Amino acid sequence: NKIEVLTNGEVFYEAELETIRAAQRTVNLEAYIFQRGEVTRRFVEALAERARAGVKVNVILDSIGSMTTWRSYFKELREAGGRVVYYNPLRWHHIVRFNNRTHRELIVVDGSVGFIGGAGFADRWLKKKGNHLRWRDTMFRVQGEVVMGLQSTFAENWVEASGEILTGDGYFPRCEAAGDCDAMVVESSPSAGRSTRARMLYQSLIASAQKCIQITTPYFLPDWSARHEMVRAIKERRVQIRVIVPGKRSDHLLTRRSSRRLYGDLLKAGAEIYEYEPAMIHTKTMTIDHLWSVVGSTNFDYRSFGLNVEVNLACSNRETAARIEEDFERDLAASHRITYRQWKKRSVFERIQENLGWLLERQQ
Repeated sequence: NKIEVLTNGEVFYEAELETIRAAQRTVNLEAYIFQRGEVTRRFVEALAERARAGVKVNVILDSIGSMTTWRSYFKELREAGGRVVYYNPLRWHHIVRFNNRTHRELIVVDGSVGFIGGAGFADRWLKKKGNHLRWRDTMFRVQGEVVMGLQSTFAENWVEASGEILTGDGYFPRCEAAGDCDAMVVESSPSAGRSTRARMLYQSLIASAQKCIQITTPYFLPDWSARHEMVRAIKERRVQIRVIVPGKRSDHLLTRRSSRRLYGDLLKAGAEIYEYEPAMIHTKTMTIDHLWSVVGSTNFDYRSFGLNVEVNLACSNRETAARIEEDFERDLAASHRITYRQWKKRSVFERIQENLGWLLERQQ
């Protein structure tokens, strides 16, 4: 497989639009966030143009994450023949599954080129607003046999949301080798015990680390077992663990406070935690021992590990890991390290907010 790292919206949006405009047979797009604005207008126009050309265009949006983007917004696309469905809409018979959202951010074109990562479709990923810089994020362009796994992941939610099964060469062509990266798609759906494939993937790789673990995540809320595994890696195998999380530019103050509440045992064991300062950081990556990389939609928190529908790409390739680590080092240089002593001196007001965040967590 071939995996390309696309850093920030000005790069990955252009790559996605260029690929969509070149589509010949099918375009499938799934998103948690699809917010009205300049970015989504450009995507709707590109998708509608392809639909008018006879390309089959299918779109899945989460009914909560994209709830402010009404069906009327897609009039041009629908009239051109494109189809738009909402995942797990708000209906009385869905009430028991209300908290289970599709968090996948995924595009597959002609069954041969895929995009996977954590960025949705909104202007916040492309341009600044007031004093807030555009969000820091990363997407990944994928070619090779692993694209079939991305297409299957989309097809799973498409049949659930629309009732239709996607088949045929337009969706599942023979994918030729495109590079030298060994990779696999790990799709994840909610489970009663919260032992999802996403959780198994992350925790298994952490448990196998021998040298270093580098994590970038917008929401860092590891539960006891994940923290225990990280502490064990440090103490028993002398693994270096470095984590980058949002700083004061976080889009969720209580989540950030609640995350900080969990730093203690990790910092005490020797983990390094850094808060990114320039903007909201929304990148979701993990590298292990400069060899394994995990990229996709999963946050390092209870929602992604137990409640959300997620998709990740795990690959074993030193060049891919090195490219991701280039961005990690650049982000690290723009981050502030939190020490154990600083953490211990948190104010009473901050601790109250942490506890409020903890109470909200328990309701998820």
